[in-house]
Amino acid sequence: MTGSWASSVDAHLDWVPGGGRRGLAEAVRKAIRDGRWRAGVVVPSTRALAHDLGVARGTVTRVYADLAAEGYLVTSQGAPTRVADGGGELLVEPARIPVVGAPRWTLEPGRPDPSLFPREQWLAATKRVVQRAPHEVFDYGDPAGSAVLRETLAVYLGRSRGVRADPRRIVVCAGFTHAITVLGRVLVDLGLSSMAFEDPSYARFRDLAAGAGQRVVGVPVDGDGVRVSELDSPAVVVTPAHHFPLGVTLAPARRTALVRSGAVVVEDDYDGEFRFDRQRVGALQALAPEQVVYAGTASKTLAPSLRLAWLVLPGRLVEPVVAAVESSGARPPTVDQLVLAELISSGAYDRHVRRSRVEYRSRRDRLVAALPAGLPVSGISAGLHLVVPLSLDAEASLASVAGRHSLRVEALSPLWMDQERRRGGVVVGYGASSKAAFAGALEALLAVLRELTG
Repeated sequence: MTGSWASSVDAHLDWVPGGGRRGLAEAVRKAIRDGRWRAGVVVPSTRALAHDLGVARGTVTRVYADLAAEGYLVTSQGAPTRVADGGGELLVEPARIPVVGAPRWTLEPGRPDPSLFPREQWLAATKRVVQRAPHEVFDYGDPAGSAVLRETLAVYLGRSRGVRADPRRIVVCAGFTHAITVLGRVLVDLGLSSMAFEDPSYARFRDLAAGAGQRVVGVPVDGDGVRVSELDSPAVVVTPAHHFPLGVTLAPARRTALVRSGAVVVEDDYDGEFRFDRQRVGALQALAPEQVVYAGTASKTLAPSLRLAWLVLPGRLVEPVVAAVESSGARPPTVDQLVLAELISSGAYDRHVRRSRVEYRSRRDRLVAALPAGLPVSGISAGLHLVVPLSLDAEASLASVAGRHSLRVEALSPLWMDQERRRGGVVVGYGASSKAAFAGALEALLAVLRELTG
């Protein structure tokens, strides 16, 4: 049974003893979302909270580090930890389609098929790494990330994405959420406190930037990508290879205009390996390495739970980003970094990406072919999602209809910042289901669309 706990500084938590690190983290999140831990308030020290809860101090330290990476808390060397501004409102997960009970099917965007994870290859690579690793690998690692992984990534990114990557300018982060939080804070410290996002875009990342102290603004997107002429911020986050959610690619003229705009550009290359219909577009970063921050991740190619992402930085940002990562306390385990490096250098990673690309292309083709006649799709043939446009009236019924069919999907219109420009639709993540469940998920989606469109 959930109990009520209060620390010596009157910080109340609904926490169940024995709930472990995850339970404690969720209790703190709930306290922030409910407004019991208010924005700007100093939270209990790790020592005090650990003492009062009767848990190891390291457990509380890791929970605080995780929540700082998520944007719920703000940490600073030599200062007490505080609740982030907007922590009770901005940092709540974006609304998803509500369903009664656990949905049987999922086509949620932004997720790969977990059943495709290369278990045998990961296990074999882990065994090789642990057998060969020097003792120092099991000590506290470099805050910039494993030197072996950074060197491996420099070669891989240059070969696969055209990135001009110097290992000394690569910083490994605990997922893109950690990366965008760190970048937001670093840019604020450098006097760049306004960050633009494509409109529409993923609301979670906008909220994290706002929690890091950024004033978040939107820049419209059309068929050629973000409208660079309407950019009026010193920093901007873009998805140029495959815009989320509309699926367009940034046109060549706008790529050039963007890197010449003077803004610090954060290039989120979240699914650049999955281009199906044509030659992959190279990274924007290659046009202006001193202006563009390249952000990549293993979340779509391997698994989100690995929390492995990387930034290729302009020279002037390396030192402050490394310092911010170190002060955040969040970093992926060194062993996992070395396993990823081993997968890449052995060729197993490339083989896995190719197999996954074939599977996801097949799913997209099946989905497009099965859609009702006359129902278009938005976006190039790439990535793990597409958009099926709907009227706003039809989209308004999406939640209830999807719930009746036990399907989890995401509506398009809430992803807009400018609600006057919003359009209706359903964002279909055809990568989220397991391979065995995809056929059932597809049938559920088709039933939903038939009901919505008549």
